[in-house]
Amino acid sequence: MDFSQHLLSILIWLPIIGGAALIAIGDDSDSSSSRAGLMRIVALATSVVTLLFSIGLYVGFDNAATGMQFTEKMPWVDSLNVFYSLGVDGISAPLILLTTFITPLVVISSWDTIKNRSAQYFAAFLILEGLMVGVFSALDALLFYVFWESMLIPMFLIIGIWGGARRVYATLKFFLYTFLGSVLMLVAFIYLYGQTGSFDLFGFMGVPLTLGAQKYIFIAFLLAFAVKVPMWPVHTWLPDAHVEAPTGGSVILAAIMLKMGGYGFVRLSLPIVPDGSEYFSGMMIALSLIAVVYIGFVALMQKDMKKLIAYSSIAHMGFVTLGLFMLWSFDGGMGAGLGITGGLIQMISHGLISGAMFLCVGVLYDRMHSREISDYGGVANTMPVYAAFMVLFAMANAGLPGTSGFVGEFMVIIASFKANFWYAFLAAGTLILGAAYTLWMVKRVIYGEVANDNVAALKDLNSREFIVLAILAVSVLLVGLWPAPLVDMMNVTVEQLIEQVGRSKLWQAAL
Repeated sequence: MDFSQHLLSILIWLPIIGGAALIAIGDDSDSSSSRAGLMRIVALATSVVTLLFSIGLYVGFDNAATGMQFTEKMPWVDSLNVFYSLGVDGISAPLILLTTFITPLVVISSWDTIKNRSAQYFAAFLILEGLMVGVFSALDALLFYVFWESMLIPMFLIIGIWGGARRVYATLKFFLYTFLGSVLMLVAFIYLYGQTGSFDLFGFMGVPLTLGAQKYIFIAFLLAFAVKVPMWPVHTWLPDAHVEAPTGGSVILAAIMLKMGGYGFVRLSLPIVPDGSEYFSGMMIALSLIAVVYIGFVALMQKDMKKLIAYSSIAHMGFVTLGLFMLWSFDGGMGAGLGITGGLIQMISHGLISGAMFLCVGVLYDRMHSREISDYGGVANTMPVYAAFMVLFAMANAGLPGTSGFVGEFMVIIASFKANFWYAFLAAGTLILGAAYTLWMVKRVIYGEVANDNVAALKDLNSREFIVLAILAVSVLLVGLWPAPLVDMMNVTVEQLIEQVGRSKLWQAAL
């Protein structure tokens, strides 16, 4: 069997089948039992095998090729002309690799911290992994929508069952925000289906549309994707969801699910409604800069470590949308390519750094069951290895050169200088804010005298925690020092996107 012909299907369905198997054979037994241990091994093995298959995606990817690679297409709903259609390009492939890389780390990090329904817990993450890969590889709009909405179910359960004291409130808020926004995306898909007779995304990209139609479609997409990013002012669900979610849920939410919004803008909004995207580009830049600056000040006020990192995520994702929508602010294409590539690399970098930061908070929470900054102090005295990792990830979060956090933000800021001085001034200013709230947290938690007896009794990282954080540390440094493989993978696709967005649909619609 030639796995390369069905590689994307394997990456989607292998973890989903593994998760379904865990649900079928799992039980509510004590987490220390041999049966529960077997469930963990099955979950880890499934996620690791999925990761190994995804490496084939990187090895077999042709950086110089145009169009989609690893394509699969077969009829799904004949009566509606709907296809099970998959493929990846230089934008989606790195996000799939990020997804399959983060999931095994989440499984390892949760190895002995979940005391009830551990089989179902790991099953939810495996199923979620498959659905997220499905979103990044779907080339049929209805298939995309099915994967997009299905993701809500496992995350809803992860927060609602294994979350904190206010998990029901956080879960309902998360579900309502994301579901209601996505319904309008379906309406846009149905309208485009009426224009083309199919749900093929490339058919949508080629259909002529009036400016009025493009405006409405862009708004429908915006409401779906802005919630996922999340952009100001529809960001309020994220801090609640992060605070109440278990550590693994926070990691997946920040590292992967927030990237769905940025991916949606690149895959759907820009190429399908280029004139509508240009019309609203000024508004998108303004909203992005508000997220970058205002949310940075909000992060400074937080007393809960998870909330601080959650608001930090909103600010950093503002760089992504800023990089994408500066496309029309340049005289030439060079700045546009730099901005989009920077935004895409920022998504990958943020996935690594935010995931690591939430895992670091989880390490402390497992020991002291508190996320309040005021409950800590002097952790470096009792957990020196942990402190070294925490400081590294905090520096990366602040954009330290040599880490992945610097690369994407630097590219976006350079691009913004080419577009407009004030864009650059405000965007660069957030680096100061990022350093302020990150270093303030590190100073209060890691350094100083040992705050109390609970901190004095803390034990440093065990081997499982060390492995997870060490892998992420190497990844953050590798992307920071050698971003070329990512840039090379994205270049041709970004150039194609700029060319496609530059072709107005208005003259076609007027014929």
